Amino acid sequence: MKKLLALALFLLPALAQVEVSFWHAMDGPAGRLLATFAQEFNARQGLYRVVPQYAGDYRDAETKLVAALRTGAQPVLFQAEISFFPRLVGEGRALALDPYLNLDKAFVDDLFEPAWNYGVMEERRYGLPLNTSTPVLFYNLDAFRAKGLKAPRNWKEFEEVAKALTSRQAKGFIFVTDPQAWLFEAMVTSRGGSLVKDGKPNFASKEALEALEMLWRLNRAGALSARSMAEATFAQLDFVRTKGMMVMASIANWPAAENYSFAFTLGVAPVPREPGGKVPLGGAQLVVLKGASEAQVRGALEFWRYLMEPQNVARWVQASYYVPVRKSALPLLEGFYRENPFRKVAFEQIAHAQERPRIPQFSAWASLLAEALEKSLKGGIPPQKALEEAQRKAEAIR
Repeated sequence: MKKLLALALFLLPALAQVEVSFWHAMDGPAGRLLATFAQEFNARQGLYRVVPQYAGDYRDAETKLVAALRTGAQPVLFQAEISFFPRLVGEGRALALDPYLNLDKAFVDDLFEPAWNYGVMEERRYGLPLNTSTPVLFYNLDAFRAKGLKAPRNWKEFEEVAKALTSRQAKGFIFVTDPQAWLFEAMVTSRGGSLVKDGKPNFASKEALEALEMLWRLNRAGALSARSMAEATFAQLDFVRTKGMMVMASIANWPAAENYSFAFTLGVAPVPREPGGKVPLGGAQLVVLKGASEAQVRGALEFWRYLMEPQNVARWVQASYYVPVRKSALPLLEGFYRENPFRKVAFEQIAHAQERPRIPQFSAWASLLAEALEKSLKGGIPPQKALEEAQRKAEAIR
């Protein structure tokens, strides 16, 4: 009897643990590190047990979550891609976290503002930063050197460089029409424009038209390879196999690209910009979904605090190449950045970064814009007509 009682007392803490399910969209080194973080967090305290699960890429994870929300089978914690995050808030699915957060000023001041500010909508905090990125320009450094070229600083230089790099065997630039039009948005904001104006879509703006007309000209000159997100693997292979000399992507694509064997030296440059231009932040926010118990909410926030410890932020950056979200992590990354200064390009771009529009409908609008880009660059529809069509369709969404 005493043995049974002792066993019951031994098992009691484990039985009392609160499970915090966590769906994320990180595979590769970043996904493995998230699993390690969960194991470490679970081992160092006995109240909560975080259970991470890879839910597919951002788009697959969103589809899976929408289905789960219909049946009440959603996780406690969800990694919401930055354009999907406002939709969760707008639909009342995300929990306002202000009542649960009691962060001291020194901690908040240590967070980089663009990443921290993005989690606020309607003056309430719904999101917490984890992975923050900016788009960058990857390029074939050997090809640049062979032709005496330098990384383009503005879009006029970019167009000239793309044409100069084009040959019978290779295109100067590979453009991926991602489903949220993030890379195209970078071409617009870096010209001083915006895809949203006064809370409405702004796809037919001067800057958007300039951006698409530039891509159109490169396409007609044989200097552009346009790929959809479904063809992203082909875009990577084209770049690695020197069939394309430049490609824009998230800095976080770098670790995945290292799975390939490069036959050249990889260069990384900031997105070309005009004076006063900006680059849009990418990445995701961690969201606690409604339906979570009080204890699960507190467990999710404790896990986030663990992720935000400076040494863990540094480990995260080294595994994923994302931008550090805490200033105190920078000294821990000096060796990592010194080893290859190109790794710091995305972080240095934060000085020119801005949040993506925080409007619930923006994700749907951006999807229509991505379709328009593909119709224009792969289907031959003139830029102005394609953008105006996307504008009309987006305005019809309520």
